[in-house]
This record gives sequence, C-alpha cells and structure tokens, in this order.
Amino acid sequence: MTRIERPFDMTRLEDEWLEADGFGGFASGTVGTLRTRRYHALLLTATRAPGGRAVLVNGVEAWLEADGERYPLTMQRYLPDVLYPDAVANVLDFTTEPWPTWRFQFNTETLVIAEVFVSKATRETVLRWRWQRTQAASQASALTLKVRPLLSGRDYHALHHENAAFDFSAQTTNDAGCVSWQPYGDLPRIHAATNGIYTHAPDWYRNFCYVRERERGLDFSEDLATPGVFSFNLADADAVMILSALDMTAAGASTTSHANELADIEQQRRSATGSRLQRAADAYVVQRNEGRTILAGFPWFTDWGRDTFIAMRGLLIASGRLDAAEAILLEWSGTLSEGMLPNRFPDYGDAPEYNSVDASLWFIVAVHDYLATNHASAATIKRLQQAVDAILAGYTQGTRFNIKASADDGLLCAGVPGMQLTWMDAKVGAWVVTPRIGKPVEVQALWINALRIATTWNPQWQQPAARALQAFHERFIDPSTQTLFDNIDVDHLAGTVDRSIRPNQIFAVGGLPFALLEGAAARAVVDQVEDQLLTPLGLRTLAPSDPAYRGHYSGAPYERDGAYHQGTAWPWLLGPFVEAWLRVRGHSPDARRQARTRFLDPLYAHLDHAGLDHVSEIADGDAPHAPAGTPFQAWSLGELLRIEHLLAGIDRAIA
Repeated sequence: MTRIERPFDMTRLEDEWLEADGFGGFASGTVGTLRTRRYHALLLTATRAPGGRAVLVNGVEAWLEADGERYPLTMQRYLPDVLYPDAVANVLDFTTEPWPTWRFQFNTETLVIAEVFVSKATRETVLRWRWQRTQAASQASALTLKVRPLLSGRDYHALHHENAAFDFSAQTTNDAGCVSWQPYGDLPRIHAATNGIYTHAPDWYRNFCYVRERERGLDFSEDLATPGVFSFNLADADAVMILSALDMTAAGASTTSHANELADIEQQRRSATGSRLQRAADAYVVQRNEGRTILAGFPWFTDWGRDTFIAMRGLLIASGRLDAAEAILLEWSGTLSEGMLPNRFPDYGDAPEYNSVDASLWFIVAVHDYLATNHASAATIKRLQQAVDAILAGYTQGTRFNIKASADDGLLCAGVPGMQLTWMDAKVGAWVVTPRIGKPVEVQALWINALRIATTWNPQWQQPAARALQAFHERFIDPSTQTLFDNIDVDHLAGTVDRSIRPNQIFAVGGLPFALLEGAAARAVVDQVEDQLLTPLGLRTLAPSDPAYRGHYSGAPYERDGAYHQGTAWPWLLGPFVEAWLRVRGHSPDARRQARTRFLDPLYAHLDHAGLDHVSEIADGDAPHAPAGTPFQAWSLGELLRIEHLLAGIDRAIA
C-alpha cells in the first residue's frame, strides 16, 4: 500500500496509479490528479483485447460549490505551463489501498473523500465522492459536487484536437443522471451511470499540456470535448459515477447499489489475491482470444513473447497461479512458426512478428519452471514438450535471420544487418543501437539451458547440450579477466570478440535453471557485474568506463533509444544478479540477509515512487538513478517476486 500524507512532497504529485481491467484496458492518473501523459485516462478500453486500445474518457473536471465558494477536486495543466485550478493545498492524503483514494480538506466543515477503481468483473470504472462530516459541519449545510467529463475517442498512442466531426449528442435514460455519448461512430459508445443530474452543456477544453510527453520529445498538447455537467448533492448522499464502454451498468436509483456491489466484489477479490506485490502482478494478466497472456507493461506495451515468458516465472509460477501459467503457455505454443515463437503481437492486425532469437528460448525456461510444479496434466505435458522439441529442432536446422546452431561448435549464432534480435533491441529508423550479430553470451546461456531442459524427456539433446557447454567454456572466458565476452564471432566473423562490459554475462551464473560457470569463473563474473554495473534500481546495460556509455535516459526518441541499452539500468536484471550472487557466496543466513538488505530493500522503497505499488521499466545509470520508461513493468515486478520466492524457499529448506 502506498500512503502519502501531509505535508505533501510536491515531487510526489506526479507519481502514478494504475487500475487494470484484465482485458488490456485500464484507468490511470497521478496522485495530484493531473494528467501528465497521453495515456492517463478514466476509461481506456481494448476494443480487440488486449489490443485496439482507445481512450474514451480522459478525465473529469470536478469541484464543490458551497456558500458561494468553489473548491477544486481536480487539477489541469494547460499550455504553456499553466496549472489551473490549483488543488494541491487541499489534498490531505492519498492511498492506493484498497484502490486510489484521496481526502480533500477545504475548511473545518468540508472534508471530501474521492476514490476510483476498475471492476475486473465488469470492466467498469467506478468513481465515488463522499462528504465526511466533521464536528464543525452544520446538519443543514449544503454541498454540491459538479463533474464535467472530458472526452476524446482516439487511439491511445494519439492525441485529440478540436474538430467539427465530434458528436456531442447525449442519450439519456428515464433517469436524468444516466447518459451515453458516441463521439465517433467507429468507437464504442460511452456510458455514464450516475445518481446525479445531467445538464447538457457542450464545450471544448483546449491546450492541455502533458509534461511527460514533452520530456520524451513527443507532441504534448491536446483538446478535449465536454458534453455537459453532472450535479450531486453530497449533503443527501454519496456521489457515484460509473463509466463503461459495454453498457453493463444499472440505471437510476440502483446506480449506488450497483457501485457498492462492485466495490464489495472487487475488495474481496483483491484481499484474496495475496501480498501487495501479487495484487500488483494481477494487473498484467489479461485476456487474449480464449486464453490468457501477459502485458509487458503499462501504459503503452502490449504482449511481447520475451517479456511474457520472463515475467510469468515470478508473476504466475512462483506465485502459485499455475492455471493462468498453463493457459498462457498453451496459448503461445499454438503460435509456433519455423521453430520460433512471436516476439510480439501488434496493436492492430493479427499477424504476429517473429523477430527475436531469445523469446522461444525463454519459453522453454518458463515451461521448465511450470513443469517442475507437477501441476500439468499428461496432455499438457505432451503439448509443451512437443513445442520445446519443435523449437530446438528449428534452431538446430536453421530458421529466420541466420538463427542456427553452428556446425563448428554447437553454439547458437544469429543476426542479419538491420535487425535487432536480442533483448537489447533498440532501433531508431535504420539504426540498430546494439546489433550484437554473432553469438551473444546470454543467448548461449539460454540455448544450453534449453537443450539441458529437453534432455529430461528426449535424449537426442544430450550430446548437443554437452558440446555447446564445452565450447562455451573454451570460447567465452576472457583470459585477461576471467569474465565473459559479451559476444563472439561478431558479425559472423570467426574468432572476433566483443569485450563490452554488459550484464548479459550474469545469465551464465544466475537467472536460469542451470548455471554454466562455477567456482572462480562464476565469482569473477559476479564481481565484475557488481563492481561496474550494479545500481539500487537494477544493472546498467554498459559499464560507465565505456566511451559509448550514456548515463541518462532522456530527450527525444533518438537520444532515449540511444541510451536504452547503453548504460540505462534495468530492474528486472536484479533477479538473475541476486540469484548469481547467492550461488557464488552460498546460502548462509548472513548472505541471505545481505541480499535482502542490499538488493531488495531499494526495490521495496521504489514501490512508493513512480508507478505506485509497481516497479519501473528502467532507471538512469547515473545517480540518483531516476526511474524512467514505463512506470509499471511486468518483468521488473516478476523478477522481484521470483527472488522473494527463491529466498523464502531457501529459508524453508534450511529450517
């Protein structure tokens, strides 16, 4: 739970909250109620779950009227940088438990509680406001809440501007407070069920300013349409507004009871989910077709193969959500093509993209973790093992992008000019920032692990696994440092090596079922990574001593992508690092205590910053290691959960 109380730290106002609907849609915003991103919205729906996302209701303008005074409950930022109205001084506190909830105090008589949550049962966004009477409040006091919805109707990556095509028409039910609009005919109708009174008063609010987009070097201003105003008398009853793209809300007098029922169901669901991290993890598991998948991150990622298989090890398997893990593995196994699984599904269209060397290998690692739970039926085991064998056969024989087991040493080569195939996949136009064509070190760790995993049911992979492991020991250890090269046979030129100090070598020691190194060699790798790459929020992607190092992730897309894997730190890499660190230092109580204190505590503290209750995608390589990228990242959270589970398992085994 994140709780922020007075006196407010102004830097915390832009920390973000997230409410996901389980189908790819979500509501999100900031502690200070300002929208700082184009993705902040109260009703953002996936029209083709989990893709085809559209923003329908961006936010609201809400205020109180009492005794001739007007008190703001929301804030907006307009160009060039005008904050109006300013409600900061009135925010008493904020918490994410059980969902985003604010308390506003305006004077001795006026304390109002506002809350928002998304019901996973119905995909509705519920907003509620309540006047908490103080001892100083008169029973005869009147308090009117006014709420103006701010609408667009656009792709979630786009921005909206005033135009004559926007349809302000409102359809009302028998109750004056239940209204629907359809601004554009090709998007879902917006339904607003309330216990208030609606007054049609169309208008445009222009030139909203989104500072996070400005920092990212992107377009950052937007115009939003407001069709009318809802009025509520808080002296008589709590105010309720239920937003939906599915017309599932109750009407009239039952709106309040429907909202209360949704709140009860949602609170029970969250209470049963488990720990704070497990509740956060639930946001990433969404529907795809008849099965399930994992979104790589909010607010802008959909489901990527690599991210799905890395994240699910902690989000699902280590957390005991085995039915969901099985459904996802089976869903993805049906997408095999030429021995490859997709790297990602696009937002629009059905054709998946097969452009990753490691996504299929991470699938095999996830299959290993899942089968080790003994949860799978015989039929599921057979299907998953067949998928693994098909991947290994495809990679052995050769598939897209020169992915093939080398005839000379059994290691896996991959890559063609202009294509990024590893997890270091930044590309700007034709510029592949980290091409890594050849035999990248973590790809070999994954390849050898995949072969060894498959030997447990298919002996044909025993000899290739042994051969590749021997070649790995002979070819990857740098004799001058005893650490590992990041890549060999660079650009498919035999004997060439890349000595860049990157975190990829850690996978030879931790993060995978089988370590490839032991003893002094393993210790040398862990020590180098710790000395040169470790930060409180993850491992740097390049050592600061390298001339290509970039310590800050900022600026326009060209500058940001140029730093993405050239020094930027990634929290998910702490998972394999901590596992490797424990493998070389042993599992003594003191080592486990150090691991928790040094490596996990900073991540726990981070849960109260940036994306609240979640772990960010990346952070600056340079101090103070400001978080960046997506504030809600699946594999960052997944690896924290996996290492928690690992440490707990060690504790139980020793006890």
